[in-house]
Amino acid sequence: MIFTVRRARTADVPALRAIAAPLVERRILLGKEWVESYAAVPEFRVAEDEHGRLIGFGALHVIWSDLGEIRTLAVADDWRGRGVGHALLAALEDDAREYGLTRLFCLTFEVEFFSRNGFADMGAETVDPEIYAELVRSSDEGVAEFLDLARVKPNTLGNTRMIKHLGDAR
Repeated sequence: MIFTVRRARTADVPALRAIAAPLVERRILLGKEWVESYAAVPEFRVAEDEHGRLIGFGALHVIWSDLGEIRTLAVADDWRGRGVGHALLAALEDDAREYGLTRLFCLTFEVEFFSRNGFADMGAETVDPEIYAELVRSSDEGVAEFLDLARVKPNTLGNTRMIKHLGDAR
C-alpha cells in the first residue's frame, strides 16, 4: 500500500483528532482543545493513503537553538507496522535539520520504536546552567518534560525521556 507524507493543513485537524482520540483515552497522548490543535498545524506533518485518507501524523516543536521535540507521533491502528511512523519521523528530522537543530527530544511509551530510529534514553542528560535558567522560564509543557521538572510528573509517569543527536545514522 502506498502513502505520502506532507505538511499538515487546517482541514486535517478533525482527522488528526479522530486518530488521536483512542490514544488520549488510553492516556498515551495528552488531549488538546480544538484551538490548540489548529494553532499547532504548522508543526505537523501528516501521512495519507492513496485515497487521501489521513493515516498518521507527528509534530516537531522547537525548544531551543539546537533542540526540538517530537510531539504527538501517531499512526492509525490499521497502518501500524507499515513504515508510516518511520516516514513521518524522517520528515520531521529533515525539518529539524532545516531549522538548524542538532538534537531531538521525545517523551514516549514507544521506546522500541524510537530506539530503532536512533533515540536513546536521556538518563540524566542536562543542559548548561545558563540555558537551563532560560528554559525553566517557559510555560511550555514540552520544555518542562525535557527538563524533567516535578510539575509535569503526574502527566508523564511511565514515559521515557529520549534524545537523538541528528549526527547519528538513521
